[in-house]
Amino acid sequence: MEITEVRVFPVNEEKLKAYVTITLDHCFVIRDLKVIHGNTGLFIAMPAKRRKDGTFKDIAHPLNSDTREKMERTILAEYDRELKKGAAAPARATGTDPHED
Repeated sequence: MEITEVRVFPVNEEKLKAYVTITLDHCFVIRDLKVIHGNTGLFIAMPAKRRKDGTFKDIAHPLNSDTREKMERTILAEYDRELKKGAAAPARATGTDPHED
């Protein structure tokens, strides 16, 4: 399985830094991953659904740490590229809705 596309939608919030959509093998899309700034730096939060008791349950997630680490490296590298691209063109419109397609 390869991540064949990463789309980053930066946001300007304290902890939430971006929404991310990834495509696997050009044929499977996962939306609503999040780049979060936590106590130890940036990490990727998987798409989750709020349960009746107020807790969250991942909807989709890697089954092992190797896959999670590979996803995080790929997504955070693209996040960094997006930030650098945005810094180079500050007048660029960033109103893209990550939930549209």
